[in-house]
Amino acid sequence: MDKTQKVVIASLIGTSAIAWIASIQQPDMMVAMSTYNPRAISLFTASWTAGMAAMMFPVITPMVLLYNRFVSSKENKEGSQSSVTVHGECKPSSSSIQSMRVILFIGCYLLVWALMGIALLLGWSVVLNSAIMTAGNPQVIANICGALLIISGVYQFTPLKRTCIGYCESPMSFFMRRWRAGTSGAVKMGLYHGMYCLGCCWSYFLLMVALGWMNLLWMGFFAGIILGEKIWSKGIWVARAAGIGLTLVGILVIAGMVPSLVSTASMRNNSDSSMSMQMNDEVDNDSEVALNYKGVESSMDLQADASSEASQGSEMTSDVDQSMMQAMDSAESEEVSEMKMK
Repeated sequence: MDKTQKVVIASLIGTSAIAWIASIQQPDMMVAMSTYNPRAISLFTASWTAGMAAMMFPVITPMVLLYNRFVSSKENKEGSQSSVTVHGECKPSSSSIQSMRVILFIGCYLLVWALMGIALLLGWSVVLNSAIMTAGNPQVIANICGALLIISGVYQFTPLKRTCIGYCESPMSFFMRRWRAGTSGAVKMGLYHGMYCLGCCWSYFLLMVALGWMNLLWMGFFAGIILGEKIWSKGIWVARAAGIGLTLVGILVIAGMVPSLVSTASMRNNSDSSMSMQMNDEVDNDSEVALNYKGVESSMDLQADASSEASQGSEMTSDVDQSMMQAMDSAESEEVSEMKMK
């Protein structure tokens, strides 16, 4: 093993270790699911990508080492056949080009998983918000969890799973069929490898997101399964054993023989968010009722004031009329008395 290979291995393992430490403090995934807050989604994406680096970097080490060897031999061959300068400008060194292509290969691989995390988060949140937060029926939740487990278990026996795991466990087979030269080739092969790896492992990560298993315990459990699938030459048997286990557990969950496997923290966050939304709605309704009641009271007060003013005005008018009538009667009586005296 040469110096470059040791550097690649140390970089991958070191990055994986740092990512495992960073994954200890997971952001609240349920906030991003229930509110679609861009900041919460960004935090989840960063945490998800770190988790993928923690789980998958040890697995893809043989693939990266083989790619680094191919790039190194290709650069050395081209370097021996070309001149050092072209038009007075120095070419980039072969080691820098090699490092850049390896980084691009790994970065594009991670990009596929980052986009997958966002798709899982947003796609599952539709089911979460409509079925769990709205209905809240334990049997509905159990049926959804059981169905997800059965789907994940059955997928382990499909031809697509067998094809993807074949490319992942045999780096030489992957490069023989998907080799692309140059920097653009590093990007394309990184994306290809990410998609094959996604086709091999997406069901595990669907369970982690959907059932709220984004913690170190479940991450370590599934990382062990994935490592066995990809490193062992007969990793398909590990996948099928996991498929049998997931299918049986899913059937038992639907039958009610096993409690729902949704994380209690996730359910608590769901109930808290739904209760807070209901409380906010109740507060809004109460405020609207109070405003309407105040409006009715104010209108009634205005009507009462207007009626009292009208009654007072009518009373004053009647008093003036009576006083005028009395004055006219007294004037007529005086005139009659004067005429009699004459």
